[in-house]
Amino acid sequence: MVWDAGQFLNRSELRWRDPGVFAMMKTSWTTRSATGSTDQIYVPRSTAITAKSITLNLNGASFTGLRQGTVNLVSGSDYTLSGNVLTLTAAAVTRLVGSRAYGVNATLEARFSQGEPWPISIITYDPPSQAAASGTTSSFAIPTQFRGDQLATMEAKYADGTNAGPADWTSYKEFWTHFQPDYAAGTLLLKPEFFNEVRDGTVTLTFHFWSGSQITYRITKAGTAVTGTSS
Repeated sequence: MVWDAGQFLNRSELRWRDPGVFAMMKTSWTTRSATGSTDQIYVPRSTAITAKSITLNLNGASFTGLRQGTVNLVSGSDYTLSGNVLTLTAAAVTRLVGSRAYGVNATLEARFSQGEPWPISIITYDPPSQAAASGTTSSFAIPTQFRGDQLATMEAKYADGTNAGPADWTSYKEFWTHFQPDYAAGTLLLKPEFFNEVRDGTVTLTFHFWSGSQITYRITKAGTAVTGTSS
């Protein structure tokens, strides 16, 4: 079962936004699919390449192999399986990231005896960074160098530690409704819907990225004027 407010199904077009999610749901009507602890493996661009592991949740299936497109990876030299821990060797990761350009360098499929394959993206990144900004509550964008990383979520707190912004029972704000990354433009937008429920003063934002990186950013709101600085 999935609770959907439009994030999964485009209701005006009756189209699934992520066909892979629907394929896994549809397959579950007749069997179970295996999954992984993550579908993204992040490889730092500026450090030595090491082996990378994910944990498989087999759900009654057995692992049958790793595939890149139509090519099967080789057990032993490309990957190992110990219990339910799947490990890509350093040699395989080195080959898959290639020239180590920022972003997704390769996409693999972990395949099983039943159900849908589990996709795994191999991603090169460096820790993101942000710069100072000024704007208004109706238009505020934080200059952000994503460097191959992807935004996971955002927290907002006042200086006294209480939660800021909408739904103040939690520090975590709503993706896309209250904040939105624009990877092409190199900005991170704070929406008017967020500022509508932020009182004047300083708010500490914590941006969490899928690589595990975090950025602390402070904004100051005075009426409709907003300024921001990175910590």
